[in-house]
Amino acid sequence: MTESMVLDIMRSAFYQIILNAAPMLLISLVVGLTVSIFQTVTSVQEQTLTFVPKILSIFLGLIAFGSFIMNNLTTFIKDLWSDFSIYIR
Repeated sequence: MTESMVLDIMRSAFYQIILNAAPMLLISLVVGLTVSIFQTVTSVQEQTLTFVPKILSIFLGLIAFGSFIMNNLTTFIKDLWSDFSIYIR
């Protein structure tokens, strides 16, 4: 296994991490921003108010994007395992 093969695997792994985490991070960002704007407008200074909407939105996001994430991960793992004989040379 050469250095370039290791770097290619790491690059694709990091790409998969970003691709699979992006929907949940974006949902959390939008909900957090919305709640903070709501807190600013209404002068509510409760710090724990953002947790429940974020948790619920992440849960709904996992329901919506779960198949997309699972398909990406299974494809990545299948590609890794199908090339396993090349890696052990």
